[in-house]
Amino acid sequence: MKGKGGDVGSRFPLSSREVAAASTVVLGFVLGLLGVYLTMPASDYSFLKLPRTLEDLQILRDHLETYTSDYTAQVLVGYCMVYIFMQTFMIPGTVFMSLLAGALFGVFKGVALVVFTATAGASSCYFLSKLIGRPLVFSLWPDKLSFFQEQVNLNSCLTCVYFAGKMSENGFFNSQVARRRGGLLNYMLFLRLTPTLPNTFINVASPIVDVPYHIFFLATLIGLVPAAYVTVKAGIALGELQSIEDLYDFNSIATLFLIGIVSITPTLISKSK
Repeated sequence: MKGKGGDVGSRFPLSSREVAAASTVVLGFVLGLLGVYLTMPASDYSFLKLPRTLEDLQILRDHLETYTSDYTAQVLVGYCMVYIFMQTFMIPGTVFMSLLAGALFGVFKGVALVVFTATAGASSCYFLSKLIGRPLVFSLWPDKLSFFQEQVNLNSCLTCVYFAGKMSENGFFNSQVARRRGGLLNYMLFLRLTPTLPNTFINVASPIVDVPYHIFFLATLIGLVPAAYVTVKAGIALGELQSIEDLYDFNSIATLFLIGIVSITPTLISKSK
């Protein structure tokens, strides 16, 4: 990348105002979690950590089951804040939090909780990206952006969908959003319902390519339900789960793609007319 992009990597991409805004968000989450912690009874909370393995998750579940029945409000608030924080700052591991929701609250309450927190976290990430996302993305992946531009193929929708993760300012995602303004909700639903694109990418890229927030919100709220159901339901039988890969077998992925195709069919039909 030349010109403005040529020296992007040589300087910190965020201004002092942007750093201050991001720091304020972090501080807000920290203070909220501290408030929850201070309302809990005195005890040994060394088990409280972000789960990275199924074993970590089972240990956390075993300890929290008692607290969930006695301190339901605190556990709910703490769970929501951690999940939203992870979504906002793209911290891996929210799948473990979704499994934990199933283990602690059951299917229906768990799905409602996961969809709420995931939507809130995605929204928080959307607005944070709107504030500081563009300079950060173009600073972290300048070389990849140049390469990804070459992958754009506007003559083949399927090829474009595959290469959507290869984002550039004038790349696929931006082009598809512009082309699909009339059926943008259906298109965003398709992306949310299927594993075509990582949800993290959608959260960060949407404000950069001017996806309206109400479209982003509705697509997230509705589109995350099927995957949340699969994960939360698996959390109920946590002891039977051997690995995270077991969550999404061929049938599960095929079902998600089928639902996604149904969601985008009206747009395809209207385009063919």
